[in-house]
Amino acid sequence: MYAVFKRELYSFLSSMVAYITIGVFLLVSGLLLWFFPDTSILDYGYAEMGGFFSLVPYLFMFLIPAITMRSLAEERREGTYELLITRPITLWQIILAKFLASLVLVFFALIPTLVYYYSISKLGFSEGNIDSGAVIGSYIGLFFLGATFTAIGIFASSLTKNQVIAFVICAALCAFAFLGFDYTSQVSAFSSFQSNILSFGINQHYTSMSRGVLDTRDLLYFISFTMLFLWFTRLTMGGKR
Repeated sequence: MYAVFKRELYSFLSSMVAYITIGVFLLVSGLLLWFFPDTSILDYGYAEMGGFFSLVPYLFMFLIPAITMRSLAEERREGTYELLITRPITLWQIILAKFLASLVLVFFALIPTLVYYYSISKLGFSEGNIDSGAVIGSYIGLFFLGATFTAIGIFASSLTKNQVIAFVICAALCAFAFLGFDYTSQVSAFSSFQSNILSFGINQHYTSMSRGVLDTRDLLYFISFTMLFLWFTRLTMGGKR
């Protein structure tokens, strides 16, 4: 499993795809946080990162599909998929190795954003006047959100050998999982079940964690959602095997 994990991670880091993808993510998040008037924290005037954490999930809908689209699709396109699944390694070990390698890249993408926290802390009046507890909780929520989207991306990559199709499927599934239940709950026919429908969506649980509240129900939700799509991947690979 470690050999597959290391190979997958090195294949990302040895290509320009990972660097360009992460670079674009950091550039866009930086412009949205500091430059564009509607979202600039300098115009907002308060030393807090709520705006950043509300924007990143939408950036994740493009960043993570770009990272995961090649995980299994490229193996099938290059003809190494058959070689991989006949090695003395279980399907679960293959899936987890690729999932963890992609998640490490997502983690690498988040590390530079700590500069935003440091900058805002220095700009606060007085210096350091920022709710660090809420920021830590938000980063934890963002990491779990990234893990969930990564699991969806691995599943999408297992469905096809075309990376572009895998990207589109993953982006669509991530968008629906994050926003679909919110829009569905607003339909008048489902008004009596609004709270129940909202509880199935990622947005409600992520918003709860973004306030710095680490509820075990939210953590279990993200873990369960992640394992569900990894299980879907296992079913897909098992059927093709």
